[in-house]
Amino acid sequence: MFIYKLISYVFHPLLFSFLGSFLYLYLSPKHILKEQEYIILLIVFVSTYIIPILLLAILKRFNMISDYHLRNIEERKFPVLFFIMLSFLLGRAMVSTQIADLLAFSFFGVAFALSFTYLLFNIKIKTSLHTLGIGGIIGFVMVMSYEYRLNFNSLLAGLFILAGLIGVSRLALNAHRPKEVYIGFVLGLISQVISFQIYQNI
Repeated sequence: MFIYKLISYVFHPLLFSFLGSFLYLYLSPKHILKEQEYIILLIVFVSTYIIPILLLAILKRFNMISDYHLRNIEERKFPVLFFIMLSFLLGRAMVSTQIADLLAFSFFGVAFALSFTYLLFNIKIKTSLHTLGIGGIIGFVMVMSYEYRLNFNSLLAGLFILAGLIGVSRLALNAHRPKEVYIGFVLGLISQVISFQIYQNI
């Protein structure tokens, strides 16, 4: 059981936006200044990790959530809406700079996936944000592979194995039903593909 908890903590949903940004800056053949890379990573880390953690601390302080695991749908609603807004604003900001357009549209993909996640709350489906995150990373790496004509097969194989481990850990901890794990993964992956299609047609 310890290993499942460790996997869930190490690969927390809040870290996937930062991981995706790091992979983009490391793997992309487009070259930008190192200073710009550091600024992008810092902004993404603060926006998608530090600020949400502070939000959860405030919600916990005022007894709006019982703990940081957001175990039920009602406790997830506001944090998910907040992250939708953050992801959309990050995408808009990156598009305006015209430095990392593909990365910008990956954040629009995250906003889309989380919006659908929010809609599923209405039919009592608590989508796994862990598998949504790793599905999004896989979808984004596939998009980069296609856009830049680069072979990321080994990386993708490793990410699929990781996705399996994350999915198993969420089921072993009774955090989700199987369909919630699968829905999260598919939503994360498909949202990146849809976002890329929009990116290609603008």
